Parts: sequence; C-alpha cells; structure tokens
Amino acid sequence: MIRVGWVWMTWREAMRTALYGPAGFYARGEPPSRHFRTSAHVSSAYAGVMLVLLREVDAALGHPGRLDLVDVGAGRGELLGQLLDQADQAGPDRRLAARIAARAVEITPRPDGLDPRIRWRASPPAAITGLVIASEWLDNIPLDVAELTPDGPRLVLVETGSGEERPGPPPSPADLAWSRAWWPLHTPGDRAELGRTRCQAWAGVVRRITRGLAVAADYGHERAGRPRQGTIAGYRDGRAVRAIPDGSRDITAHVALDACAAAGRAERATATVLTTQRQALRALGVTGRRPPVAQAGSDPLGYARALSRASGEAELIDAQGLGGFGWLVQAVGLDIPAPLTGLGGLPA
Repeated sequence: MIRVGWVWMTWREAMRTALYGPAGFYARGEPPSRHFRTSAHVSSAYAGVMLVLLREVDAALGHPGRLDLVDVGAGRGELLGQLLDQADQAGPDRRLAARIAARAVEITPRPDGLDPRIRWRASPPAAITGLVIASEWLDNIPLDVAELTPDGPRLVLVETGSGEERPGPPPSPADLAWSRAWWPLHTPGDRAELGRTRCQAWAGVVRRITRGLAVAADYGHERAGRPRQGTIAGYRDGRAVRAIPDGSRDITAHVALDACAAAGRAERATATVLTTQRQALRALGVTGRRPPVAQAGSDPLGYARALSRASGEAELIDAQGLGGFGWLVQAVGLDIPAPLTGLGGLPA
C-alpha cells in the first residue's frame, strides 16, 4: 500500500520537519502549556530561583551597567515575565531590574501582551554578559538514532505518518565517534540517540558568553546510565502519545548532559556543575514546606496562598517528576555560585 505524503526520514530529519518545518509543531506557534507543563508553568518559585542566580552573577560581574538575561527556548516568555515582575516587586532588586537586558530566543512570533522590556529574537545574542537559561530546550534539538544490527550500527529511519521504523544507512563518522565516546552500543538491538547535535547547540550558547553563567534544565542521563532503547517520546494535549513525527505533537528525547558539559568545557567554560533540579532548587531555597495548619484559623487567605505556593514548590522538586530533571550549570570567567558548588551528579 502506498500512503501519499508519508515519507521515510532519519529521526533527525523527521524531528526537524515535525517541530520546526513550515507546518511544524513549534513553527506554527503552539503554546507549550497546552501540551505539557514546564517548571515556569508550575510555580513562580522557578523564576525566583533564576532571580537568585541572576543576583549572584550580577555581584560576580561587579554590577555592570547592563546585565544580559537570555532565555533560550522561551515558549511564550512566561519565565522572563515572571522574573522581571519579581525583580520589580523587590525593593533591592529595582536597581537590578533597570539594568537587565532581557531577551527571549524563540522561533515563533512574539506573543501579544508580553512585557515590552523583553526583546524577542530567533537566535541568541552574539555576545552575552550575564545569565543564559535553557529550560527544556536541548531535548527538542533534532538528533539521529542508531541501532546496532548484525551488520554494525545503522541509522533508524522513521515513516513520518505512522511512526514505523526500519534500518537505514550507517551513521556518519562524526556520529560514530560521538557514540563510541558517549553512548556505546554493545548488543544487537541496542540503540543510541546521537546527541552530537545537542552538544553543538550547547557549545554554541557557551561560545557566546563573554562572562557569565549558563543553565540547562532537562530530563537527562549520564554515560553510566544510558537507556538501552532510548527515550524518544511524543506529547500532545497534556498527555504522552506515540512519537509519530507528523507535526501534530511535540517530539522529544532526553539529553546526554555529560556530553554537553564536555562540549561546553571545550568552548571556554571554566567551571561546571551537573546535578538534579531537586538538589539545585533545594540548595537555592526551594523547600515545598507546607504552612502551619494553625494559620488556617488566624489567616485563611494567607494560608491558602502559602499552601498553593508550597504545592507548586513540591512539584518542582519532586524526584519522580520535574525534580528529576538534570541541571547543567557552566560558568565562563566566573565561579559557580556558592549554593551550587559541591552538588552531586545525576542518578545512574
């Protein structure tokens, strides 16, 4: 049977078309919050943590007249908007807020009603002095998938309309070298998601930092704990669906964050921490602690607000959910902020 309009592609080509092509999931302006919850959607405490990091970076830079704040993969600009609002509301931060040069990096058109202080652009600035945030960005960078067959590693081809797969040609020499270094294949049937494109994307961000800090937050893994069958998944309308690259859904795969860390170090990153979101946020003051029950009698409205805030914080640091995200933090020309030093790595 010939299915008109359905074609076989490598996973990298299929992801690029399904997400960023003319009718792609992100290119047509789908609001991410309609399909999945990110940390910025769950609680304003996430923006509060990024404001803490921005203060640390500002102090380390000597309080420059202009402080860059760049959100790569900014969605609808929610995180930057919340952060600027919080800086406005905090007395000591008002002078900081006046110096922030906020930039949202996203391929979709600028949404209506966004804070006019936020500049909207399709690529990061060429030179950055300040803080770069990349929350759930790297997992949407297209990549190829290789499977070990009796004839050696082969790229996996996928049919764009059905999600069916079949073996394709061998990976490129560069991808084979990446796999040997970061995701070795041992047994026929083993798969590797070839994250060289993610490493290049992250290196491109770090390369633009003159002095500052870059934070990537994503579901990730390290070499000792790579999943043998990979992690490619689809999301639509708030639930997990089959990973069919037809443009109707988000297509994502977890990130080899240790490989990205090495790519950042090769681009002048002078210090690195690789940890979990749970560890990082707790070190930065997010506890998820519920208010005392007695407050419900004396201040019911305040109690309800505090309970809602605690619920959001708890979701941010839930080890089985968002708290299981990996955090890759790299500094260029600065030290890692003190609260994050000495944190452990991702679970194997």
